[in-house]
Amino acid sequence: MSKLATEKAPRSAAPAPDAFSGLLDRSKQERSTKDFGGGTLERRSIAEQVANRIMAMIKSGNLKSGDRLPTEQQMGIAFGISRPPLREALKALTLMGVLASRQGGRYTVTDLSPSRLVAPFNTMLSVADYDVHQQFEARTVVDLELVRLCAERASPELRQRIHKLAVDGRSFDRDPVAFRLLDIEFHQAINAGADNRLLAALAQVLYDLGLDVRRTASEVPGVIAKSVLQHVAVADALMAGDAAAAVSAYRGHLEHVRDTTIQSMAIASPKR
Repeated sequence: MSKLATEKAPRSAAPAPDAFSGLLDRSKQERSTKDFGGGTLERRSIAEQVANRIMAMIKSGNLKSGDRLPTEQQMGIAFGISRPPLREALKALTLMGVLASRQGGRYTVTDLSPSRLVAPFNTMLSVADYDVHQQFEARTVVDLELVRLCAERASPELRQRIHKLAVDGRSFDRDPVAFRLLDIEFHQAINAGADNRLLAALAQVLYDLGLDVRRTASEVPGVIAKSVLQHVAVADALMAGDAAAAVSAYRGHLEHVRDTTIQSMAIASPKR
């Protein structure tokens, strides 16, 4: 058994008047934390394990937006750990926006918007080595499904907006900065039309990867003009409600973006 399992904790604690209270009562009776996602915590990456278990409770619905967590003393009893790793986990979840804390008060679960829940994913990717092939492989999976859903679900007004953004791009083929702003609006409008906030949040994370390289690629003559033509083809298909045609046109656009990104990376890399 881990040394942490036998770590001494206060003998009694007042029950927590929130979603955690029932779980805490059972944990004191059974000396088990299976409701938190597993047995007593091991020494390895204790703070990370605590954070993951709290996140698991949020995702399963055991904790909901607005719920107050127990006191640090009560959570220490439930998890069978001391306060330093617990505080480290709570601080990490606060920085991610999953929890909020008032000075001298207890932690509260935030609004749990999709953008907050994918924050760890976003952070992980932002610090990892950029791999253009993995990025566009992932974008193909996520973005093509969003386009298909958009063709099925988008309102007539949103389809009109998507089409206008695509056509307006013709005026920006010599203004890379203006086109990049328009490009973001175009893709976000499609994501909105799909009416799936979690997929849209994931798509935004993937879109944001490698933006420095994309800025360079958009400066290359002819790149924007081709992107505009592809945007219009996608928008025309969405206006017609033709999901297959929209997906096919969008796939071609992703391949163009991928290829020009790779070319820009090769140009920017120092030659040896």
